[in-house]
Amino acid sequence: SIASADMDFNQLEAFLTAQTKKQGGITSDQAAVIAKFWKNHRTQIHESLINQSRWDNVLKNMNWRVDVKSQLRHIDQINTPVAIVEMELGKNGQ
Repeated sequence: SIASADMDFNQLEAFLTAQTKKQGGITSDQAAVIAKFWKNHRTQIHESLINQSRWDNVLKNMNWRVDVKSQLRHIDQINTPVAIVEMELGKNGQ
């Protein structure tokens, strides 16, 4: 919960206080350790979560065009535009 919300120190204190008051929650000592750990490692944890949730592929190239059909079996389909999109994907960093 702390990492996914990227809590600042005030939010963290409120969250940990609520957790210590919950039945079966954490102790004050555990809350202090979690707060210290979060304060020291917040940036690295946040960056790690972003990297894990990011799509691994990147868009390298994109081509598109719009075709208009001039002859078809059914008259209602003539002059119907059709978009054709070609995307080239590659691995991030390659």
